[in-house]
Amino acid sequence: MDHKGTQVSETSLTPDLNRVPGQFRHIHLMGICGTGMASLAGMLQEQGFHVTGSDQDVYPPMSLFLENLSIPVNEGYRPENLRPRPDLVIVGNVVTRDNPEALELSRSKIPYLSFPQALRRFALKGKRSIVVSGTHGKTTTTALVAWILESAGKKPGFMVGGIPKNFKKNFRLGKGSDFVVEGDEYDSAFFDKGPKFLHYGARMAILTGIEFDHADIYRDLTHLTRSFRKFIDLIPDQGLLVANVDNPVVAEEIKRAGCRVATYSLSGHSQWSAVDLGFHEGLSRFRILKEGRKYLELSTPLYGTHNMSNLLSAVVLAHHMEIASPILAKAARSFQGVVRRQELVGEKRGITILDDFAHHPTAVKATIGAVRRRYGNRRLVAVFEPRSNSSRRNVFQKRYALSFDDADLVMVPEPSRVEKIPPGDRFSSRELADDLGARGIKALCFKHTENLLRALVQEVKRGDVVLMMSNGAFDNLPRRLLKSL
Repeated sequence: MDHKGTQVSETSLTPDLNRVPGQFRHIHLMGICGTGMASLAGMLQEQGFHVTGSDQDVYPPMSLFLENLSIPVNEGYRPENLRPRPDLVIVGNVVTRDNPEALELSRSKIPYLSFPQALRRFALKGKRSIVVSGTHGKTTTTALVAWILESAGKKPGFMVGGIPKNFKKNFRLGKGSDFVVEGDEYDSAFFDKGPKFLHYGARMAILTGIEFDHADIYRDLTHLTRSFRKFIDLIPDQGLLVANVDNPVVAEEIKRAGCRVATYSLSGHSQWSAVDLGFHEGLSRFRILKEGRKYLELSTPLYGTHNMSNLLSAVVLAHHMEIASPILAKAARSFQGVVRRQELVGEKRGITILDDFAHHPTAVKATIGAVRRRYGNRRLVAVFEPRSNSSRRNVFQKRYALSFDDADLVMVPEPSRVEKIPPGDRFSSRELADDLGARGIKALCFKHTENLLRALVQEVKRGDVVLMMSNGAFDNLPRRLLKSL
């Protein structure tokens, strides 16, 4: 949609994009420090474009990432950031329609695209698009699929919402015919309120699950499900959808699919399933069944049932891409994980510190449960920051109280940046601590992260496992704790 809310096409927004690359040189990214936007900037630079950017929040790690690429970044949004005049502007979804730079963009008539539109045009064009979607597990699953294809010699392109340790970067243009992309259901831009994954032209897709999230843009689960329904409808007849039918919403929605569907689950009520899950000598081990018959045995450094489900989905997709079983087994065992997904930050004084991106109550519960099973009877200290747009609202207030049962101690700060949320709609960390206490779980609430860190340093003792969970930087708390110890 344009600035007045009128529906416009991608072509009408970008009348000059068919110019040859020699004439089409300068691309400017508004909101360049977002993980996806910074990666796109790197891709564009690799293709020979002159890339500039602007952002309100310029800080590590993305600021260092862009600095290492010698991509200039203006801190703050201003009309003069569009001078000299770029040939194209890519607008991140953090940019609002009343942003001063966006207003100048509208006045200047410079062609512009949203991030997913640009990704499709500059990275996915001419490739087979493999889209990993779902409320949970997208990042790890996308990284797994990319690593399996790499292990098979297919040299895929990819864009992942985190940094896969095997690649040490979260994007690559790729020399092969496939491009693997994490398909986000969040909106695309102020002029395009549809979800990002609708732009990616999926030929093959994984759907890990559908749960209510993003309470700032979706009213309820029904509203959210409509977006996934559109995504399923866009997969062509000759395409493939790999679907997790452990999730009841997915099991219902795939009935409408016009493409081939391969179902998977841990419960066994599917074409593909995983059984005999165990953890031994630092590796998770399980067997994969296809139509009830043994297909493959796998070992992987990943742990937790949610990660076994993620790996299972990647194997199912790879099978349909005719990748041989020995390659799948080797890829699973050599997969190193993703930064900030159950990542071991360090160990000091007998205290283990883990960093994770979990923020939805389902993900928090699954992550804590996985860490509990991995580390046995060691005391588990769960430190959670309610930072996402949903977790700063009270939409999940009571559900969070059911997510920490496997923790011995919970520490949580009050949410920040709540000024635009009506007081009656705000999440209360104090209420969460009280609810956990009523369930017999020791929980401490803090007004600020600094207070929490001081208390944490005093509280932890030899043998503890400290699990930090936030979808943001959490004031670099995991590494500051390690340094403090």
